[in-house]
Amino acid sequence: MKRPKFSWKYAVLILSVVLLAYLVMDFNNRMSNLRALSAEKERVAAQVTSLEHDHRRLETQIAYATSEPAVVQWAYEDGRLVQAGDNPVIPLPPGQSTPVPTPTPVVTRPVVDNWQVWLWLFVDKVEN
Repeated sequence: MKRPKFSWKYAVLILSVVLLAYLVMDFNNRMSNLRALSAEKERVAAQVTSLEHDHRRLETQIAYATSEPAVVQWAYEDGRLVQAGDNPVIPLPPGQSTPVPTPTPVVTRPVVDNWQVWLWLFVDKVEN
């Protein structure tokens, strides 16, 4: 009976091919993770930029809202307040006038017979 030849060279070669295949698969996995994380980083960076823009806009609005001109503008326009020396003008409706009511139009529906409704359902044509 012949004995199969066993060489350490073949064992080392097979082991190195298996190790090389494992390293290539691990490298591929790491590159895939790198692409996913890079895309996530770009998305988060865009979101941070948007939030920083909103923050600056809100800070500007807060600075204006707490300033003296904003308070004066609100007092004159929305608060209906006056300062000393101002002459407030309050518009009044003309005296002894009664508003004329606008009539609401009355919608009249045409009377349709039953047989015309059935004809319309089957033929899709209405006869007058």
